[in-house]
Amino acid sequence: MLLRRQRRRGTILVESAMVYPVLFLIMLGVIVLGTTVFRYQQVAHVAREAARWASVHGAKWAQETSNPAATPTDVYTNAIAPQAVAMGVSNLSYSVTWDTSNAQTRTIVVGSGSTSVLRTVSNNVSVTVTYTWNTGFFGTIPVSSTSVTPMQF
Repeated sequence: MLLRRQRRRGTILVESAMVYPVLFLIMLGVIVLGTTVFRYQQVAHVAREAARWASVHGAKWAQETSNPAATPTDVYTNAIAPQAVAMGVSNLSYSVTWDTSNAQTRTIVVGSGSTSVLRTVSNNVSVTVTYTWNTGFFGTIPVSSTSVTPMQF
């Protein structure tokens, strides 16, 4: 004799109502996390480029070209703002510092016993860029990166 099965109407609807919101939140979290990593990469790139630009346009460049040395505003105008176009510069903050206290003197032996003194000046340019990213759903996430570029002349 065949047993008659009862139909279970609406089970798929109930299971879907329980699983889909959790699945949606997990997918949304993965998307926001991926976008946050992307924003961090953008901020790190901007900080590296700004530190590079500041180190190239420092005191030695000013001496050789008779132009004034770069200021934090110059670094922002010429390096940070052009690189951060897609990020929205209203949410961007930066700081630029030059550490010129690392002056060193080195003695180099040249030839047979004669010595000459070579003075090497080292500067460290430190650029910190912070971007406050408004995710909309998860609030604001501050993303920050610091780049230190040593230069010698």
